[in-house]
Parts: sequence; structure tokens; C-alpha cells
Amino acid sequence: MSQSARFRRRILGLLRARLPELALDRVEDPRHDKGLRWQLPALLSVVLTAMVAGCRSLRDAEELTTRVTRCVGRRLLHVARRVPDTTLRTVLCALSPEQIRALLHRQIRQAHRRKSLQQTALPIGVVAIDGKSTILPSCDDHFAQRQTAEGGAVRGALRTMTCCLISSSASPCIDAIPIPADTNEMAIYQRCVADLVETYGQLDCFRMVATDAGSCSQDNAAFTRSQGLHYLFALKSTQPTLHDEAVRLLGALEDYEAVARSEDHLGGDRVVRRNLHITRQMDGYCWEHLRTVLRVQSQTWDHGVLIKSEDRYFVCSLAADRLSNTQWLQLVRRYWMVENGPHYTLDVALHEDDHPWIEADPQGALVLALLRRVAYNLLALFRNVTLRSESSRMMPWRQLIGELRQALLDACDSDLTTRRTPIPALAAASLSQPALG
Repeated sequence: MSQSARFRRRILGLLRARLPELALDRVEDPRHDKGLRWQLPALLSVVLTAMVAGCRSLRDAEELTTRVTRCVGRRLLHVARRVPDTTLRTVLCALSPEQIRALLHRQIRQAHRRKSLQQTALPIGVVAIDGKSTILPSCDDHFAQRQTAEGGAVRGALRTMTCCLISSSASPCIDAIPIPADTNEMAIYQRCVADLVETYGQLDCFRMVATDAGSCSQDNAAFTRSQGLHYLFALKSTQPTLHDEAVRLLGALEDYEAVARSEDHLGGDRVVRRNLHITRQMDGYCWEHLRTVLRVQSQTWDHGVLIKSEDRYFVCSLAADRLSNTQWLQLVRRYWMVENGPHYTLDVALHEDDHPWIEADPQGALVLALLRRVAYNLLALFRNVTLRSESSRMMPWRQLIGELRQALLDACDSDLTTRRTPIPALAAASLSQPALG
């Protein structure tokens, strides 16, 4: 594929500007200082660059270090020769997952300072929380929960709670909290909210937390309000009293009674129509902080024939008049960006489930999962915030990853020389190490 020099410089500028912001030298190195061949910041730069370049294994990351141009290796990755995959694996398995979470937090704070997290998609700041699991052929009963697969084989479920800022057009992952093996999503919800408030409370970038029915409970709702935040919970029959009353008030309403509508064309003659119904009659019902209940009816039509209809209910502590009817529907639809944004991209574009890179060591797999969320943010913020044209922002993930990989393989010195982003001191320091010569 052909690539203009201007776009190549711009896409390389993504890594040249953003990698130093991560302060990789602040990640605690678990190795002894004596006799180190590679500096930890250089190894982390290689891993993150390999992820955004579409590598599917540590072996691919090693090969990438042999194929990039000399200027990329020395000035961007801070390495001057091939980096063995065994070296990368050893370091990643020894790193603390909390150190990588702190790295993710630094990335988001820097994005906030650049005003890259503005509420362009919703009228209020909203964080969506949703669980994600990756199945490994190993378990440690700490990072990976022991499970039994078909046939009796033991496997491990590496689980995290993704916290996605859905009010931003980029839908960045602002945190990923590991779920300990001995608990579940419902039990860890309050820790997620508390961590978000502690980490980002002073930034005032969100006022609401949205999550699925797995975390919907009166205790979790009350805790969210105690933290000064509003909640939006999906409501199912696991909360029978609330659910039955919501169905009684809203379930029989017809399409023409909807207060807001949307329509999406999926291609051909297939259309998805969504109708929103709202009630304030459950204000304070069972939960003293409950204010608004929503029903979203999703209908799929093919050639004018209804082939699927589904109702989803939601409870919210925000008063109904705080948002317009259209904004309420937009909020509910935007909630699914936690699935359509980070989770989809991690699975389909970055191949997290099929190629986790490390499978036999759950701690190493978790470290890579957290780094992969940093890589996702690099791509998402670049595509949805840095790029200005609408066509560029609609660029498929695989195309963007392909463009970045090609830029790494074709770059020359002039592509990495700009007035805005001086060469980091780390580059010169890394090249001065005896092992890199």
C-alpha cells in the first residue's frame, strides 16, 4: 500500500510524542541492575510499538525490531539491535500489574491535559464499566480463576473490569481493574468506583457510572451516590421487584408512544430501529435515590419484515428532566461503546483473545493485557482526536494498524525530526549502554 510522506510523519509522530508522556522509566524494574542488557523503558517501548503495529506474538515483536529502519530503532524504540522474545517474556512475567495500571493512569491524565477527553459524545461525562475475560491454558488461583473446560481440562479465566470513558469520542480505556480469582463482577464494582474517584476525581471528567445488570444492586447504587456520582444500571429479572414494576409501567407502551427514536441502516434492506420510553413514576421506588427508569425497544427489520425485537430496561439516579429525550437515548446507546470500542478492538484488531502473547504465566498475561489497553488508547485517541477529517476518523482499525506498521518499516531520519517533539534524552542514554552497541 502506498503511503504519503506527510501521513507517515504524522503517524510516526503519534509514537514519538506519546511514548515519552508515559514516563516508562517510572515503572519499577524487577530485575537486578547489574549486568542488564536492556533498559526496561526500551523494552516497554518495543512491546507497545509491536502491539499498535499488529504483532500477534512476542516472536513477531522480536522480528519487528529486526525489520524497522535504523532511525526507528535508535530514535523511537531506543534499541540498536534485535530484542529477543525470551528477554521480553522474562521481563513481562516479572512486572507488577499495578505498575502498568499506574502507567495507564498517567496516559489518561496526559490526554486530559491535552483536552483530548472532552465531552463530545454526551452532554455529561460518563464512565461505562464492563467485565472482560481471556481464557488461558493455565491458572494460579490469583490472577486467573480456575475453571473446568469440556472434557475435564483445567483452564484459567483472566478477568478485568474495563472502565471506558464513553462521553469522549475516542472512548478511551481509563482503567482496567483485575478481578481476583475468588470474587466476581458484582463484588468488585465498589472497588472499581472507588479507584476511579481516587485516581480521576480531581479531573472532573465524569459524573456518572454506567454498567450492566451484573452489577445492579441497591448496595452498589447507594455506594455510587455516596461517591458523588450518578448511576445508570441495566435492569433485569435479577432485581425482580424493580424489573416487574418497570415492565408494568413501560412494557405495554406502543411504538408510537416512544419519546425518542433512532434508526440505523446495516446494509441492504436491514434496519435497526430503537424506541425510547421513560417514566418518572418510580421516583424513590424501593431505592430512595432512584429517579428515572428507561425502556429501549430494539427492532430489527429485513425487507420490511420484523425479524427480531428486544426490550432493555435501565434505572438511573439522574432526574429525567436533566437530559432531553434524545440525549437519554443517546446515553443508553453510547453505553455499548465499552463493547464496540475497547473490547471489540482488543479482540478483533489486537487479537487479545486468540493471541494473548503469554499463556503459561497468568501474571505475565495480565501485564500484557494492561499494556494492550495502553496501546488501544494510543490508536483510539489518534484516530478520533488527532486526525481531523471525518474520513480519517472512520478509518478501519486494521487499516490504521497497517499504516503504522508500514511507517515503521519505511521511516527515514527526516520523518522523525520535528520542531514540536525533540528527541527524548532516553534515546541517547539507551544507545550509550554497552549491551546496545
